[in-house]
Amino acid sequence: MTMPSRPLGCLLALVLFAPAVALAADAAQIARGKYLFDAAGCGSCHGGDQPDTGPAGGLGLDTPFGRFYVPNITPDKRYGIGAWSEADFQAALRDGIGPGGEYLFPVFPYTSFTRLSDGDIADLYAYLMSLPPAAVANKPHAATPPFGWRRLLVFWRGLFFRRGPLQPDAGQSAAWNRGNYLVHAVAHCEECHTPRNLLGAVEPDRAFSGNIGGPDGQNAPNITSDKATGIGDWSVADIELLLKTGITPDSDQVGSGMKAVVRGTAKLTAADRHAIAVYIKSLPPIRVDLPPKPPA
Repeated sequence: MTMPSRPLGCLLALVLFAPAVALAADAAQIARGKYLFDAAGCGSCHGGDQPDTGPAGGLGLDTPFGRFYVPNITPDKRYGIGAWSEADFQAALRDGIGPGGEYLFPVFPYTSFTRLSDGDIADLYAYLMSLPPAAVANKPHAATPPFGWRRLLVFWRGLFFRRGPLQPDAGQSAAWNRGNYLVHAVAHCEECHTPRNLLGAVEPDRAFSGNIGGPDGQNAPNITSDKATGIGDWSVADIELLLKTGITPDSDQVGSGMKAVVRGTAKLTAADRHAIAVYIKSLPPIRVDLPPKPPA
């Protein structure tokens, strides 16, 4: 009996080994997507803390322009995003445009997610498509006219939307660039910690200086390096500890919406929490008027 030649044997080995490699790659991509999902705090809005339905949406977000309901992003083909292609998903995050060509309301922070890399968007899509579908219908938005008219968003986008992805700064360290990416593109910290103008867009010249009466009426503090009204007295280690445990340097526990943020940042690697801290510590100081303290 003649043995197969070496080229044929190698070919057979490759044929048999290829499916295992593909499955491993898929599992790795899904794991990367879950990491990003947690880091971005997607579950806090889309209902990821509900084990029976997953990120099936339904949460109502109160804004000066009405109430907007978070959609179902499970792979259910009728109510979720199961019928979306990866290109559809990328268009939603990169361009703020839905699969039907409709403009998405910027209460969905595509203005930050546009900065994500193509690879990270693909990983997020892979993770979401790996979840069990939930047949949970979406609730219609209750926006105050004319803010519920999607066609008017073309003007808002022209004024305030800048398409990504985020480009690294060659003059900064690797840790700073990683932190910049995580803060702006993934965790979208600016969306809560920056004041907004009358049209609901963040004010870049006051970035990270806090937002009084922000999402759902919550006050997001000044996290610039101003020592009087920000966190200028905090060290990099202080910021890392807060991102891991939710405990401030004064031994207070964060409250409000920051609790949900910490649930995500606590799952980051120590290196990524360090990178975020390095970037936050580099923010220029902005002094603001602090809100009055609540009565004792």
